[in-house]
Amino acid sequence: MISPEQYLALRQGAALVDRSDRGRIRLTGKDRRDYLQGLLTNDIAALTPGTGCYACLLTAQGRMISDMYVVETGDAVLMDLERYVTPRVVAHLDQFVFSEDVVVSDVSDSIRQLGVFGPKSADVLRELDLSSEAFDFDRLNVLDHRTSPWRNTGEVVMVVRRDDLGETGFDLWISAAQGDALALAIVDAGATRVESDAAEIRRVETGRPVFGKDMTEDTIPLEAGIEDRAISRTKGCYVGQEVIIRVLDRGHGRVARRLVGLTCEGSSDVPAIGASIAAGDRVIGSVTSAVLSASLERPIALGYVHRDFVQPGTAVTIGAGIPAAVAALPFL
Repeated sequence: MISPEQYLALRQGAALVDRSDRGRIRLTGKDRRDYLQGLLTNDIAALTPGTGCYACLLTAQGRMISDMYVVETGDAVLMDLERYVTPRVVAHLDQFVFSEDVVVSDVSDSIRQLGVFGPKSADVLRELDLSSEAFDFDRLNVLDHRTSPWRNTGEVVMVVRRDDLGETGFDLWISAAQGDALALAIVDAGATRVESDAAEIRRVETGRPVFGKDMTEDTIPLEAGIEDRAISRTKGCYVGQEVIIRVLDRGHGRVARRLVGLTCEGSSDVPAIGASIAAGDRVIGSVTSAVLSASLERPIALGYVHRDFVQPGTAVTIGAGIPAAVAALPFL
C-alpha cells in the first residue's frame, strides 16, 4: 500500500523521485550528433545546445535495443536510459565508431539524477540556490535544459524539463558527490520524498511504456505507440528505418499488436505481470504493467493485444477471470 501523501505530492504538490534506476551515457567529440543521426530514430542532428529529444536505438529488423532521452549540452550529448541496458548500449555504440571523432562513456556512477515532479515542482526549484538568469522554468519545453553553479561547491547542476510521470517535472543532474546535498535541499524547499511504487502508479496512469517492462528487444516502436515522440519522418537514414517506413507507408501503420490500457471491473486484484488477456475463448495478448490506481480506485494495467481488439470499451478477461475493458491512454 502506497502512502497517500506521496501520491498527492505527485498530483497536487511536488515530489522528489530518486532516479537511481536510470543509466547515463556521455558522447563527446565534434562528430557526435552526425554519428548518432545514423543510429537513432529521431533527428539528433537538429539538436542545439540546451535542447533534447526522445529516441530509440533499433536493430536492422526494426526492433528495439533501447529507448532513451537525448540532450545536447554544447560540449557533449547525454543519454538517459534504463540502467540495466546501459552497458549493452555503450558496447553497441562503441562498435559503430570507426573514423568519427566520438568518445562514448558510461557516466552512470559519476552523475546523480534526481526528479522533481508535480504541479508545484517549478516552485520548489525556484527556492533552490540556482542562478535566476539561467532559468525560466515555466517556459522550458520538454527536454530543454539549463545549467547553473551549485552554491559555492564549484559544481554545476543541470535541470532538464521532463514529462514522463504525467506531471510537470524536472530532472536535476549533478555530480554523485553532491547528490545527497542536493536531495536534502530539494526536500527543504518543499518537496516530499516519493518511493518508486507511487511513481510507478503515476507512470501507468499516464500510459507511458518503460523499456524492460512494456517494451523489450522484441518490440517495434510502433507497437508501443511511441512513434509520435520517438521517430522523425523527415530525417535521413538510420538503422532499422526500412522496417519502420514499410509499416508506416505501405502498411498504413498496422502492426500485429498494440499496447493498450486495461481497466479492471468488479475486482480489487491487481493482475500479475505476464497474465494472459483473452476475448472470449481466444488469448489475444498479455499484461506488461499493472497497479492499483489511487485516482480511479481500481486496478489498471498496460498490455499488448491483437490489433483487432484495440478499440476502447472492448471487453476482455485477464488471467484466471478478472473482467476488464480496453481503455484509451492516458487513463488520466
